[in-house]
Amino acid sequence: MLFRNACLENSSSLQDFRVEDGKFTEIGNLSPFEGEDIKDLGGKLVLPPFIESHVHLDTCLTAGDPVWNMSGTLFEGIECWSKRKERLNENDIRERVKKAVHMYASHGVQFIRTHVDVTDPALMAMKTMTELREELRDVMEIQIVAFPQEGILSFPNGKELLTEAVKMGADAVGAIPHFEFTREYSVESLNFAMELAARYDKLVDVHCDEIDDGSSRGLETLAARALELEMFDKVTASHTTAMHSYNNAYVFKLMRLLKMSRINFVANPLVNIHLQGRTDTYPKRRGVTRVKELMEAGINVSFGHDDIFDPWYPLGNGNLRDVVFMGLHVCQMMGYEDIMNSYRFITHNAAKTLHITGRYGIEKGKPASFVVMDAKDYYEALNKNAVVSESYKDGEKIKIQ
Repeated sequence: MLFRNACLENSSSLQDFRVEDGKFTEIGNLSPFEGEDIKDLGGKLVLPPFIESHVHLDTCLTAGDPVWNMSGTLFEGIECWSKRKERLNENDIRERVKKAVHMYASHGVQFIRTHVDVTDPALMAMKTMTELREELRDVMEIQIVAFPQEGILSFPNGKELLTEAVKMGADAVGAIPHFEFTREYSVESLNFAMELAARYDKLVDVHCDEIDDGSSRGLETLAARALELEMFDKVTASHTTAMHSYNNAYVFKLMRLLKMSRINFVANPLVNIHLQGRTDTYPKRRGVTRVKELMEAGINVSFGHDDIFDPWYPLGNGNLRDVVFMGLHVCQMMGYEDIMNSYRFITHNAAKTLHITGRYGIEKGKPASFVVMDAKDYYEALNKNAVVSESYKDGEKIKIQ
């Protein structure tokens, strides 16, 4: 099939591309084959499919059930979820996750990395999510992070539960060092998680220093271990909101290690602008990691939604446009080029985070997965909240529900 007159990733001139057997076979100014199906895109924007770098599908759509997070803090959110976990069952998880995945798909998302709580002796959510990963693969490619929501050392049998979750088929190992009882536990939990991932050849994605405490420094431990174990970009540090509170002298020193480690970062602008700074009066911190500085240092950063209508965030609909829009404002990245290129936070940068770059992107020979937006470029798409009019996965059009 020949697609004509596409604006490929903000290109200054319109281009054509051909899809055969689910792959991009030619890109440029093309002539149709005899009898070939042709679709004229009329100058619409074509981008690689959107990628959700960080969300919790197992907790989605549970806000207020059984109680609302009245303080709006991370820690009350964890308490609310602990109560909700008591009533988890497979049908409950299935219904909510399927609804959330189809919400994402309607907005052009084709890849999701979800963190699944494994501080549950039954590992019910983990078991259910591994099944859903297979069942939903025609609509969404899902990566699962085994996430110890209540800690590895600070939760009974935390190490054993995390190990079992990896054996069950998790794609990545998680940790939450800032929630551990002590600094010593924090370091030990990261060492355990990294060594577990290395042993089973898994990716790593840590909820790292998601707190306003400038003395929370799990990031340096994570980066050092990524360097020592030569895991490099297989490792991701999510949130790192404490970095917003670090003094500049320490960050200057830390940046050298971060560049050497080559780890990825995920910022979650919607949720962290909501959760952070809760103990501040004024001045009040924004509490989002140093996105601009990390990018300037050549470090990969992607954006994630984090939560959709759950104990930590009472809004959300799976539209990553909202994430980018908020991120640009909060991180003060409102220059023309910043806005034009901001789609990369939820496309190419996110592909690096998920470690899927070899099979992602609008390039000859790669899977023909892409989205079409009703806009001439991403600046217009973002400013006018343009819809994703079509989404193709491996050359097949996805039915947007």
